[in-house]
Amino acid sequence: MLDKAQPYALLVARIALGVIFLYHGTQKFLGGLGQTAATFESSGIPLAAVAAPTVATLEVVGGIALILGAALPVFGVLLTLVMLGALAFVHLANGFSVREGGYEFVLALAAGTLVVAFSGGGALAVDTFLQRRRAPAAV
Repeated sequence: MLDKAQPYALLVARIALGVIFLYHGTQKFLGGLGQTAATFESSGIPLAAVAAPTVATLEVVGGIALILGAALPVFGVLLTLVMLGALAFVHLANGFSVREGGYEFVLALAAGTLVVAFSGGGALAVDTFLQRRRAPAAV
């Protein structure tokens, strides 16, 4: 039973994580990359003027990739690194609780994204479809 449920559980996780990243990346663009860069700079993020559009783009493109299940190892690792950066530069000093600006949310996103990155993507994943197409036919 677990084997049959796993692809659908991964699908739900992939879509949920993808929507979260897509939303947060879009908000960085809608709020203005200059404002995002200023926020990054005030948090001590190096090269904030470069980091802001890079992170925003990665969250949008990576969010879409997670939703589609495409290039999961690549985008999963990159998004995990973004979350670890957010943890180190912004949230760690505030403790664990998200209510105090802590790191529990970014830690959950990092862990979930890393799991999805190396899970094969589950049901309806582009990566799974491409792997099946590349596999040699059984004799």
